[in-house]
Amino acid sequence: MLQYLDDLDDLFAAIGLLAESIRSFIIALFFLTATLTLQVAGILLALRQPPLALATALLLGVLLLYRSVTIESPRLRPST
Repeated sequence: MLQYLDDLDDLFAAIGLLAESIRSFIIALFFLTATLTLQVAGILLALRQPPLALATALLLGVLLLYRSVTIESPRLRPST
């Protein structure tokens, strides 16, 4: 009886590993789709409205600089 329960436990673990692989594939696919969509939207914006595209790029650049200055770096944290 214990052997059957052990086999059942192994089956559930295998299903869990398969589900995790599928989940990470779906997340990667979503990330790739979102990235490509934003890149195409940025190119279309740059072709149709160059001043607006420049303003958007500058705002994103300033936001990234601000975030890099204000975020706490894990390397600078004192060890406990």
